[in-house]
Formats: sequence, structure tokens, C-alpha cells
Amino acid sequence: MTAATAGLPSKSWLSDFLLLAAIWGSSFLFTRFAVLDFGPLPTAWVRVAIAAAFLLPLVLLRGHGAALMKNWRRVFLVGLFNSGIPFACFAFALLSITTGLSAILNATVPMFGAIVAWFWLKDRPTGSRVLGLLIGFAGVAMLAWDKATFKPDASGVAPGWAVLACLFACVCYALSASYAKRHLTGLPPLVTAAGSQIGATLGLALPAAWLWPAQWPGSRAWLSLGVVGVLCTGIAYVLYFRLIENAGPARALAVTFVVPVFAVLYGVVFIGEAVTLWMLLCAVVIICGTSLSTGLLKLGR
Repeated sequence: MTAATAGLPSKSWLSDFLLLAAIWGSSFLFTRFAVLDFGPLPTAWVRVAIAAAFLLPLVLLRGHGAALMKNWRRVFLVGLFNSGIPFACFAFALLSITTGLSAILNATVPMFGAIVAWFWLKDRPTGSRVLGLLIGFAGVAMLAWDKATFKPDASGVAPGWAVLACLFACVCYALSASYAKRHLTGLPPLVTAAGSQIGATLGLALPAAWLWPAQWPGSRAWLSLGVVGVLCTGIAYVLYFRLIENAGPARALAVTFVVPVFAVLYGVVFIGEAVTLWMLLCAVVIICGTSLSTGLLKLGR
């Protein structure tokens, strides 16, 4: 990968950036299609199992098998918190709330990451970053206020629990990021990607088998999970690591802010989801707060 991209122009990362945002934005739509037939835990398990089957041969072809075996405990643990639990949480949430709303909540991942890094890695934030945290949480409160009911809707899931599931998934992403920074630094990214999917597959296997649907899922659900597993997880990881290499981690992190744009667009076009002005306003507040809290934007003196 390094040899092939070393001579690329400095702006060549933009196509990878937009493609990755478009792919990750579609994951919410395909997960929505799958979870209606599979249920949350089986949906998450099939997704990570397909991704693991796609990534593991790449690891072996690149000669990283020994590195995976040496670090399998730590990598598998990261996979449970970085893939298994969050994927199940978002699948559960999509039974009740829209793909656009779940994607907007997903944009808070860097904000939670800044909080975890503050307490765990002692990465003390500056004044503008603290202000960003406050703004970001205000945006989340504004967005969740309309979904604060814990009475089940027609889907059988209360929107309030769905919002909390999304936020818990974001916390899991943040914890796994800090853990990886402390314990997996220097490990080839492809090893972390493949190992994490294997770990998530093993961690979700028993609960997914226990909750496997009595009626065999339809072809659309299987096709959706195939796309999510290969495209939105396996290929997306490769794009993400290439983006980090070519554009740096800060620009790669910013892809989280563009994902909701595609997710909202897909939801409106393909399943007719409604987008309110309030939702868009809250999204702007959350993205501004997250940008400040992660240091991507800085206030002047």
C-alpha cells in the first residue's frame, strides 16, 4: 500500500474520504433492511463474521499471521468493543429510529473519544475543547429531547432506549480507541482490523445463536448483510487505513462528520424517511461541538 501511494498528490485522499463517507453512510440503511428479519444480535454477528472472512485472507497474504497470533487477546478484546457491541446497539436502535438520526448520533464518537482520552490517557483538553464538549452534549440533548419517551412504539422498541443504545455504542468506540492507542500501537492496522472482526465474531456467536430468528431471513436481508460485511466493514477498513496513511489521522477522523449527510440522503431517497429542520440544526450543533472537542477546530485567543 505504501509503495503504491507514495507518489500520490497531496489532495488525492479526497476521493477516498468521500468514498468512505458514502460507504459508511450506507451501512445504516443496509443494517435497517437486515435487522427487520434477523434481529439485532444475529445482524451484528453475521456482519462481523462476513467481514472477518473477507479480511483474514488479506492478513495472511500480507504475511501478518504471526503478528495476529501474538496479539490475539488484545485485538479480540478491541473487536468486541469496537465492532460487536456497537453494531448490535445500532441494529437495535434502527428498529425504532431513522437511519439519519442514528448516523447523526454516531457523529459524537470523536467527542466521547476526547472525554475517554482525557480521563484514561491524561490528554487534558484546552479551553476550546472543553467548550466543544459542552456544545456537543447540548446538541445531543436537543436531538434526543424529541425522542425522550420510553414507551414502545409500533416496532416494540421505545425511541428513548434506541437513542441511549446509539450513545452507548459511541462510548464503546471511544473506549476501544483509547485501549488500542495504549496497547496496540505499532501493530499493522490490517491485523487490528481482521483480528477485531474475528474477536467480535467469537464474542457474539453464542448470543446470536440463542436469538437466531425462528423464520429463515429473506434474500434482501442476507444480501444487505453481505454488502455491510464486505463493503461497509471489510473494504471500508482498508479505505480508512489508506486515508490515515495519505491524509493523516485528523482528516481521517473528520469522515465521521460527513457520514450523516450520506445516511440522511439514502434514508430519504430509498425508504422515504422524513428529515426535519430541527434534526439538521441539532446535527450542526453536534458537529461543531465535536470539531472543537477533538481539536479539529480551534478558537482564537
